[in-house]
Amino acid sequence: MNVKNEYLLGLMERVERRNPAEPEFHQAVREVLESLEPVVEAHPAYVKEGVLESLVEPERIIKFRVPWEDDQGNYHVNRGFRVQFNSAIGPYKGGLRFHPSVYEGIIKFLGFEQIFKNSLTGLPIGGGKGGADFDPKGKSDAEVMRFCQSFMTELCKYIGPDTDVPAGDIGVGGREIGYLFGQYKRMSNEFTGVLTGKGLTYGGSLVRTEATGYGLCYFTQNMLEAKGKSFDGATVCLSGSGNVAIYACEKATQLGGKVVTMSDSSGYIYDKNGIDLPLVKQLKEVERKRISEYVKAHPEAEYHEGCAGVWNVPCTIALPCATQNELNEAAAKTLIANGCIAVAEGANMPCTPEAVTAFLLSGVQFGPAKAANAGGVATSALEMSQNSMRYSWTFEEVDEKLKDIMKGIYTSSAEAAAEFGMEGNYVAGANIAGFRKVADSMLAYGLV
Repeated sequence: MNVKNEYLLGLMERVERRNPAEPEFHQAVREVLESLEPVVEAHPAYVKEGVLESLVEPERIIKFRVPWEDDQGNYHVNRGFRVQFNSAIGPYKGGLRFHPSVYEGIIKFLGFEQIFKNSLTGLPIGGGKGGADFDPKGKSDAEVMRFCQSFMTELCKYIGPDTDVPAGDIGVGGREIGYLFGQYKRMSNEFTGVLTGKGLTYGGSLVRTEATGYGLCYFTQNMLEAKGKSFDGATVCLSGSGNVAIYACEKATQLGGKVVTMSDSSGYIYDKNGIDLPLVKQLKEVERKRISEYVKAHPEAEYHEGCAGVWNVPCTIALPCATQNELNEAAAKTLIANGCIAVAEGANMPCTPEAVTAFLLSGVQFGPAKAANAGGVATSALEMSQNSMRYSWTFEEVDEKLKDIMKGIYTSSAEAAAEFGMEGNYVAGANIAGFRKVADSMLAYGLV
C-alpha cells in the first residue's frame, strides 16, 4: 500500500487475513484506504469510533444453494449470494450478476464499491450486491425462468423496498428481472418496487436501460470540459457490447464522437467508419449473437480474436465497459502513447491499479467506475422514487435528472480531491466524497 499511516496499513493487513483468496475485494479496499489517508489524519474520530473497521466488514452475507431443472429433466445446483454491505444512508442497493466467475469475493468487491458509488449520487441508497455462478448464455428462456424462480424463492426472505432493492448486472437483463420480480410478487403477495430495471409495463423507469452508458458519457463530458475539451470530433474506443457499452456508444455518438471499436468475450471489432449501432443492437439485444457477426454486414470492418487488442487502436477517449481488470498497465501505456486524453470506466474496476497509476502520472483524465458509471444506480433510485409515488416521469425529465446527478458527482469528486491537495485526481476525490457522507452517518448512529 502507498500509505504511511500505521492504522490503515494494519487495517489492510486485517482485511487480507480475514478474507483470503479474494483479490478483487482486496484491490477495491486498498484503493479506498489509500485515498483516505489525509482524511483520517485530519479527522481522527473516524479511527477512534471504529468507522473504517465497520466499513470494510459487510453488515450481512447471505449464501444459498439454487437448485433448478433444465429442459432435459436434469437437475443442477448453483450458488447464490447477496452481500448487504452498508445501509448507513439508505436501503441496500446494487445489482445481481449471473456469471460463472461469480464467487463471494467478487460480490464483496462489487458491494464495497457500491457503497461509495451510491453515496456519490446524493440519493438515499446504501451498498449491496448479489448474484450466482449461473451462466444464462446458451440456456432456453424456460431454463432461465426456472433458475430465476428458484433464486428468488430464497432471496425474497432478505429483501424488500425499504430493506434491499436489487437490480440487474452482467447476465441479468430485462428477461431475468421479469422472472425474478414475478416470483417475488408470487411469494410475497404484494406489488412493490423491490427490484429496479423492471419493464415499463410493470413499474420500470424510462432511461433506466440507457442510464449507465449515458451517465458514463455525461461524467466524461464534464471531465473533458474542465480541460476545454469535448466529445466533438473525438475518436472513441469502447470495450464490451452489453447494455453499458451499447448506450455509451449511442450517447458518445450523439455528443459528436466517433466510436470505432466494440468487443465481447470472443474478440473485438474495429470499424474506421464508426460503429453501426443499430446492427450491434440487433446482434446483441435481439439475436444474442457474437460480435464477430458484425463483419458479415460490414466487410470493410475488422474482427480480431481476443479482447486485449482493442486498446491498441488509436483513440482520443477510451471507455472500458466490459469487466473488471480488462485494461492493464501495458494497454494503458499504449493508449497514452497513441494520444488518448481521457479514460472513464463504464464497467466496475476495469482498469488494473497499475493502469490507473499510469494514467494519473501521464496527465490523462481518468474517471473511476464508482463515479463514472453511477448513472445506472442513480436512475434505479429514481425508479424507486417513482414506484413509491405510484407515478412516472417522462424520458426527458429522467434524462435531465440523470445529467444533473452526474454533474453533481463530477463536482463533488473534483472538489474533494482539491480540498486534500490532489486536484484532478478523481479516484481520490470520488473515494473521499463518497466516504464522508457514509462515515458521518455511521458516526451519528454510534456503535453499529
